[in-house]
Amino acid sequence: MKPNLDILVPACVREFEPYIPSKPDAELMKLYGCARLFRLNNNENPLGPPPAAQKVIRRFPPPKGAVYPSGDSYCLRREIAALHNIDTEQILVGNGANEVISFVIKAFCEKGDNIITADKTFAVYEWVATFSGIEARVIPLIREGFDDQAMLSAIDDHTKIIFVCNPNNPTGTYWSKQTLTDFLDAVDGKQIVVIDEAYFEFVEAEDFPNGMTLLDQYPNVVVFRTFSKMYGLAGLRIGYLAGDLNIVDMIRRTCVVYSVNGIAQEAACAALRDDTNHIQRTRDLIRESKEFLRAELSSLGLPLIVGEGNFIIARLPGSDTLAYRQLMREGVMIRPMTGFRYPNHIRITLAQMEAMEAFVGALKKILH
Repeated sequence: MKPNLDILVPACVREFEPYIPSKPDAELMKLYGCARLFRLNNNENPLGPPPAAQKVIRRFPPPKGAVYPSGDSYCLRREIAALHNIDTEQILVGNGANEVISFVIKAFCEKGDNIITADKTFAVYEWVATFSGIEARVIPLIREGFDDQAMLSAIDDHTKIIFVCNPNNPTGTYWSKQTLTDFLDAVDGKQIVVIDEAYFEFVEAEDFPNGMTLLDQYPNVVVFRTFSKMYGLAGLRIGYLAGDLNIVDMIRRTCVVYSVNGIAQEAACAALRDDTNHIQRTRDLIRESKEFLRAELSSLGLPLIVGEGNFIIARLPGSDTLAYRQLMREGVMIRPMTGFRYPNHIRITLAQMEAMEAFVGALKKILH
């Protein structure tokens, strides 16, 4: 007899639409008939990892593959703590940002609770809450940014966590330090406020706040950072959170130990120690590419959303999913934005000029 999944599987899981990842590049190239593929869909760093991290990856001894890694990323947490001048025990490392999001929701939420997030932001906050049976209150953006007053108005006695992606993916908009601290003052410690700073290292705006400096003043704040974006370690899946000692102690109880592999831990340590000006070189490349795309796409009459981060959004005169398929045939992979509740928009990762020129050429071809 087959198991009755209607009984065994909670409704919140049965009714959740699974995310379907794209096929490997080689399969996509065969499918779309292109000889090369520029990946401009996942906001990856086109320069790859810092040289010091690359050296660790190349020299990782194969016999260490048989040895379990540090269960709590001990050495890496020490490096991160020194960087931010906080206690090692204030940090938890996870298998990418998705895992640390899950840690926080599991630590604070139970049936009947809710989280607050935005309608056009990193979708995993909403996803993890929804398939965990937790209500996700999704607040519309205002002027492409988070609406602080509407988020405060959505809070009730069952609100446990508020997620603020700063700068926001996919719009690149951000809350200034004043806006953020005013919001935290209004919350008054009653809820956990997660400040997701996945794109922190790309930001050049002078009024942008560093969430790590707010932990002492606001013990209800949890900050997310990642090694996937600026540090180019997306393939190794490693991110971390930081917060007040008591808050992190609660979150630690939901962690799965040994989830972060050894080569990722060592490469992340090396990335933090790297002395080759990797961050500045990446920022210079992103700035050049951003200005190039801004000029080229504006000349085509396409409305743009350009903010902080290594990506921009363009609104097309037609379907974004159709444009995705057409661009793939030209060897360019972008992110269609219907899944972000931005129909007819595409997000483009900023990369080397060869890739930017290939994208613009392909876009002109499909628009004409």
